[in-house]
Amino acid sequence: MDAAEARRRFGLLLAATLLSLGVQGIVPPGDAQRVLVSALAGLSIFLAFRAAQISHHWVRAAGLLALAVVAVAIIRATAGGVDEGVTRTLNAVLVACGPPAVAVGVLRELRSSSQVRMEAVMGVLALYILVGMLFAFVYGAIDQFGSRPFFDGGQTATVSHCLYFSFVTLTTVGYGDFAAHTNLGHTLAVFEALIGQIYLVTVVSVIVSNLGRPRRREDGAG
Repeated sequence: MDAAEARRRFGLLLAATLLSLGVQGIVPPGDAQRVLVSALAGLSIFLAFRAAQISHHWVRAAGLLALAVVAVAIIRATAGGVDEGVTRTLNAVLVACGPPAVAVGVLRELRSSSQVRMEAVMGVLALYILVGMLFAFVYGAIDQFGSRPFFDGGQTATVSHCLYFSFVTLTTVGYGDFAAHTNLGHTLAVFEALIGQIYLVTVVSVIVSNLGRPRRREDGAG
């Protein structure tokens, strides 16, 4: 895959994840939001697999999984009978496929090029967003299946609230207006904060600081 094609694929992936982020945060809760969220999550994972240049069989499998999750969301919106916890769990499973695929794609991009290009930057940013969305769906699923609300103080675990709490935690901003209520929620929030902080100060900082620099040769050739 040449540089232009790689940039296009990683650019589409980053755009899809940002669009999904916006829909989850802005669109009011309801059937339309659920379908849109599942559709954009599926599109993001499909694009992640394409950007990673993984076998067509795996890309096809990712597409089928995405279609299945969207179908469940449509069934819930039109006919009912599907629990909200099921849809959030399926979205979490779907989004969980994204970060490994993006990581493979970024590594292949770095290996095939002689320098750190913008494609790698877009890839690591898309991976970061996918991790935040993954935790948000997990928090929502816990709220639906748990015996107690996920958030303290009676705050409702809507999609936008879970997303907000997830990224506030991932970025270690910690506003404090939302807090996990259970020990499981506290523990997951700690893990997310650690992942977010370590990822930013290692992977993202290294990639950005080396943007455009030629890859150093290790073979000792003069």
